[in-house]
Amino acid sequence: MVPRNRKVDQEAPSRGLFVAIGCRKWASRPFFVSGMDGGGLKDKLFGLLEPVVSGLGYELLDIEFSSAGQNSLVRVYIDRTDDEGVGLDDCERASRAISAALDAADPIGHEYRLEVSSPGFDRPLRTAAHFARFAGSQARIELAAPLEGRRRFRGRLGMVDADNVTIEVDRKEWKLPLAGISKARLVG
Repeated sequence: MVPRNRKVDQEAPSRGLFVAIGCRKWASRPFFVSGMDGGGLKDKLFGLLEPVVSGLGYELLDIEFSSAGQNSLVRVYIDRTDDEGVGLDDCERASRAISAALDAADPIGHEYRLEVSSPGFDRPLRTAAHFARFAGSQARIELAAPLEGRRRFRGRLGMVDADNVTIEVDRKEWKLPLAGISKARLVG
């Protein structure tokens, strides 16, 4: 296996702290696989990386994959479980472990760049626990299929149960099925 150079990518989006492996210029039009229904590769990556990340004491928040030929990208969002902020040392530590797991399993099958990032201010929301933790916060939610003709919701998060999250949008409360959410993030 060819060792990869690890460095902080100064051209990356300003979402939060992150570490990139094998950095090159950004692809002009990457295709990201993200959200709760991200498909087979995303599920495979979660299955592979969740135990690695949790074994380090972090939570795996989300994974994005862009397939852009030699500019493919795997972006992994982590958070600390002790409610402290994620720092550069955390990203570097997780990056080393994630890189080793990806190299051993080779789930992608071609060259890619790995970035490990903190969730930033617009952190992804993926589980019922994430929605419950941030009840009362402003969020943006996108559904895989429309509900009453609408797929996108931006408003204040409300109650969460095992199957649904409520969000107040323009003084109307919507009950959204967790299983139907394709993407959700906090907004500032």
